[in-house]
Amino acid sequence: MKPFNVLELANAVGGVILGGDPHTAVTSVSTDSRTVGDGALFIPIVGEKFDGHDFIDKALAAGAAGCLCDRMPEALREERIEKTLEEGKFFVRVKDTTVAYKDLAAWYRAQFSLPVVQITGSVGKTTCKEMIASVLAQKYRTLKTEANFNNEIGTPMTLLRLDETYEAAVIETGMDRAGQIRYLGEMVKPDVAVITNIGDMHIEYLGSREGIYRAKCEIFENLAADGAAFLNGDDEWLDKVRLAQRVVRAGKSAHCDARVSDIRDRGIDGITCTVSTDKACYTLDIPAPGAHMIYPASIAAAVGEALGLSAEEIERGVAAYEPSGARMHVIELPEGRRLLDDCYNAGPQSMRAALEVLGRSEGRTAAVLGDMAELGELTVAAHREIGALARELGVGQVIAVGEKARDIAAAAGEGAQWFPTVDDALDAVRAAFIPGTAMLVKASHSMHFERITEELSK
Repeated sequence: MKPFNVLELANAVGGVILGGDPHTAVTSVSTDSRTVGDGALFIPIVGEKFDGHDFIDKALAAGAAGCLCDRMPEALREERIEKTLEEGKFFVRVKDTTVAYKDLAAWYRAQFSLPVVQITGSVGKTTCKEMIASVLAQKYRTLKTEANFNNEIGTPMTLLRLDETYEAAVIETGMDRAGQIRYLGEMVKPDVAVITNIGDMHIEYLGSREGIYRAKCEIFENLAADGAAFLNGDDEWLDKVRLAQRVVRAGKSAHCDARVSDIRDRGIDGITCTVSTDKACYTLDIPAPGAHMIYPASIAAAVGEALGLSAEEIERGVAAYEPSGARMHVIELPEGRRLLDDCYNAGPQSMRAALEVLGRSEGRTAAVLGDMAELGELTVAAHREIGALARELGVGQVIAVGEKARDIAAAAGEGAQWFPTVDDALDAVRAAFIPGTAMLVKASHSMHFERITEELSK
């Protein structure tokens, strides 16, 4: 991180310096008292189950130079506060520490002149982030969102990792309610805005796809005037997007600016395709399964082209892509068993895509499928459609887990099994994973299907 002083901090967050030297340097920022070090700014976040103000004393004792606060904690009142100030610690009072964290990140991001990509979408955000970052890294030192740090706490954490050595940044932003993408975009201030698709994730809270579409389109409110939007060109909702800035669509449709053709689906082994623009033609070898992978790959090619990468760099970047976490991660196991670990999360679109990959696999197949969350009135129909698709694709064994997944088992037909919990299902899952089997494991994150993949990978 590029250091700044307490006076700059106070000005950035609209805070009042209660004590300490205004010229004290801040060399890092943390919201976790367990990770602070010398020179750190501690920001006590107030959550539903905890209040970071209760850990201020611990953070200062661990070496933090000072902290933000929207109130003085009991541990630092009266005689303690005086002693703490004498030790050279600083305090900056703000109205809300979470909002101040955002304001600090927005100010800090503005100190750097580099292309910043912001990504949102119903599914595939992390995949697209990893793909674009892999491409840009062939030419630029690229900062990217780590893991799933894509919310009000994770996004400023990522932006505050910027320093003078970075030449590009790729920031993933998630949402489960209206206004969240706008809030995050006020920090990110993208030069490039990407929407992967408009699906049913979070429809329970946003009411309809129209509501989801409007919430995702908040990304354009903070897009630079000379920036560009890169969209899934085969998504009917995104076809509605009209902007003053340049809009680039990527996909198979005839109107796409980065048009995908010559698709060769190799099942679990990945995809090859051609992406054509008005400037070049790219032959992409995508080392991840699923026909849907043409979208992050073609978007990444188009973004790379716009940011000055050569055809060789773009093709090399796509080929170097590695999936993040439990997202379509193929695990090769003894006796010809292959585990398709896609248990990070699930919605109707991603569940369908994963099943189609499994359905194209050679040999015996099995699917362990769990509840899909936050679908509201679509819950029953969506789970039944997944069960019916598994039957249609000829998946050899379907094991459904969770109350909502009852409908998957019911629609999957004869031979499908249902269990209420992961613990109840484990014996049946082990029995189904015989030599020569390709098995998909997928559910919403709340189902904790990582326990299944851990068990099967032993």
